[in-house]
Amino acid sequence: MNFELTKEQRMIRNLVRDFAQKELAPLAERLDDEAEFPAEQFAQMGELGLLGLPFPEQYGGAGADTISYALAVEEIGRACGGTGLSYAAAVSLGASPIYYFGTEEQKKKYLPPLAKGEAFGAFGLTEPNAGSDAGGTQTTAVLDGEEYVINGEKCWITNAGIAEIITITAVTARDVQGRKVISAFIVPTDQKGVTIRCQYKKMGVRASNTCQVLLEDVRVPKENVLGDPAGGFKQFLLTLDGGRISIGALAVGIAQAAFDKALAYAKERKQFGKAISSFQAIQFKLADMALDIELARNMVLKAAWLKDEGKPFAKEAAFAKLFASEAATRVCNQALQIHGGYGYMREYGVERMLRDAKLLEIGEGTSEIQRLVIARKLGC
Repeated sequence: MNFELTKEQRMIRNLVRDFAQKELAPLAERLDDEAEFPAEQFAQMGELGLLGLPFPEQYGGAGADTISYALAVEEIGRACGGTGLSYAAAVSLGASPIYYFGTEEQKKKYLPPLAKGEAFGAFGLTEPNAGSDAGGTQTTAVLDGEEYVINGEKCWITNAGIAEIITITAVTARDVQGRKVISAFIVPTDQKGVTIRCQYKKMGVRASNTCQVLLEDVRVPKENVLGDPAGGFKQFLLTLDGGRISIGALAVGIAQAAFDKALAYAKERKQFGKAISSFQAIQFKLADMALDIELARNMVLKAAWLKDEGKPFAKEAAFAKLFASEAATRVCNQALQIHGGYGYMREYGVERMLRDAKLLEIGEGTSEIQRLVIARKLGC
């Protein structure tokens, strides 16, 4: 077993780390405070090839592996959790479904601008009554001649307000057992009948764009069906498996940033005539935090490696997402505790990290859903 990164993986990690710490970290507090999406920085990320990192060069990508992509998500999340979420969603939810399930024509048309950062994609799965119960989808798509007519509502869709296309899931039929047949459609956001409202007031990841999508008699041609018309449900489950790796990586990045701040503060802060890092109570907190981060990172990288090797990775992706997200909340909470009253103040940044981390226990499948996924993979 070799736990060393390759030369290429280290180069990508260092490139992203340098960019993130220089261009994103100094803006993180303002982006959170103003709920501002960092459009200029995403343009730079596109120029660096980060938005097409795991896709082949023939589609405008960089041809890197999933491990490299996970490292990039970690470093961006370490600098700014909200930016990290939008980056992860742009790649794993916006572009990946097209790459994995799209026709060759769809890949050639949509992937290059997404991979180069010239356009954004989003993934419209969640609905007001279909969150963890994704099979409860109520959005419908009815075939009318050579077009599908889509009606419904999607909520909490990351990057929808800046996206040129959204992959929408909708019910197209019922099977012989009466169950919903769900298909996926590539829907241009400028299509007549598409309304996007970005009015959510969020607790955290406020630099990430999150919107409601309304679809009223939206017409798309049959060639906009993504992959198997009857396989939309399976496709989005596979999409979420890959997305869980990136959410795990984002959690590691946020946790690492909180730990770095807590360790530095503990060495500087003096009480009773000595640095608080010399007190066993603080040392134990830091030791537990470092342990959580190391275990989470290894889980994420193992899941990414399995995906790169073409091996089953759904259980390991759930392991990584579940453990890393809950570990990030623990680490950020302890980082705030170590800072004491200062940690409760916005200027120190750790309260923002705690707010950002909490979403990761909810998005891309709640912690409870991850435990269900794992249990089922165990044969329960």
